[in-house]
Amino acid sequence: MITPVILCGGNGTRLWPLSRDLYPKQLLTLTGDTTLLQQTALRLAGMEEVGPPLILCNENHRFLVAEQLRQVGIEAAAIILEPVGRNTAPAAALAALHTNGSTNDATLLILPADHLIRDIETFRKIVVQGQAVARKGRLVTFGIVPASPETGYGYIKRGTKIKDNPNAAFEIAHFIEKPDIATAVKYFAAGSYSWNSGMFMFQASIFIDELKAHNRTMYEQCQHALAGAKKDLDFTRIDKDAFSACPSDSIDYAVMEKTRKGVVIPINVGWNDIGSWSALWDVGHQDDNSNVTHGDVLLEDTKNSFIYADSRLVATIGIDDVIIVETVDAVLVAPKDRVQDVKKIVTRLKTMGREEANLHRRVFRPWGSYEGVIGGERFQVKLITVKPGAILSLQMHHHRAEHWVVVRGTARITKDEEVFFLSENQSIYIPLGVTHRLENPGVIPLELIEVQSGSYLGEDDIKRFEDNYGRVEE
Repeated sequence: MITPVILCGGNGTRLWPLSRDLYPKQLLTLTGDTTLLQQTALRLAGMEEVGPPLILCNENHRFLVAEQLRQVGIEAAAIILEPVGRNTAPAAALAALHTNGSTNDATLLILPADHLIRDIETFRKIVVQGQAVARKGRLVTFGIVPASPETGYGYIKRGTKIKDNPNAAFEIAHFIEKPDIATAVKYFAAGSYSWNSGMFMFQASIFIDELKAHNRTMYEQCQHALAGAKKDLDFTRIDKDAFSACPSDSIDYAVMEKTRKGVVIPINVGWNDIGSWSALWDVGHQDDNSNVTHGDVLLEDTKNSFIYADSRLVATIGIDDVIIVETVDAVLVAPKDRVQDVKKIVTRLKTMGREEANLHRRVFRPWGSYEGVIGGERFQVKLITVKPGAILSLQMHHHRAEHWVVVRGTARITKDEEVFFLSENQSIYIPLGVTHRLENPGVIPLELIEVQSGSYLGEDDIKRFEDNYGRVEE
């Protein structure tokens, strides 16, 4: 049985301002009608010998991940929450330990959640080939056949072809860091190098054995973290202290560069890691002037550019090779060849304590979402949307009062001991310190305008007494 292991813990900083820490690129709809996570989960759905996926994600994204899987009818084998980021090797170790303890040595297929693969049929055939190699005790990595000299990827140099293996697997001569352009041109011309995709396939027990041999501390800390795991609704919450003490490293560095069991299978499946705005320009639908646009965009004498309008009209005149990305609270403008430097902007925002690095104006919660409309000293206005059947926590605030106006749907309100219903155009005032709760008992989304007023309006001014989503602190 093949168990897809979807690594969903990245932050996608190079796609800021659309990708933010609390709503990263794998959860965005960037290349079609579904998100990158949903595309990854659906890629192998329905194949024989392929079981439900095992998801590893940042605990802050847990409800978003679960909801996106539910939307496309995917039921995960488990959703393991990472309390801190520790790169791909510890994530793979958790998956291997988890499946090795519950199944008969499953074959793990490690897949980043944020990659695009266009040729699904060929990819499925290669997965079957990779399974045959992995069952012989090999650690398989999939190397992308280069389409051009590329400085943004690491490379894998192929060695000799594996004997008695019909599946075009090669020994790994060595891994190579991202090269300069002159070196990338040489690699491309040589024909014996592949891009490092970050996708792997191996038996759970073999990976565990190799991790023990080459990084014992990582193995032990992951084992401790999983041994101390607790169930939290539909999630597996590992021990934070044990996992925090785990070394941070990639699968390449921790195991693949040290093992003698590694092999590479070159593949050509229309792969792209969607690692930058220029990558989205590469895979997008280009007009006659090689522009890729999204949203309300008006172009005049514009060429070779990517323009993304999220909330308003964006008009351009006389530009070439430029990236423009507009959201409600931020605008990015950059030459196409400088998009890798977007990470520098995100770093500066975090250093400055700016929320634009972490949150969108629209913030998602397990019950729905809220979006900031306007704010000032001692007040802010939000649009709150509650999914049908969803219910917020029973809560109170120490520093703010709230006024709710229902604009769509029906609300069930708890205010201290009183419970009643509000319909469209009705309103209610929740004074500071009053225990309250909001619920959508209907079958359509509930929308209401919330006006907050008080001396402090931070999201941490909340005391929860009851919560359907396990967010009540002990």
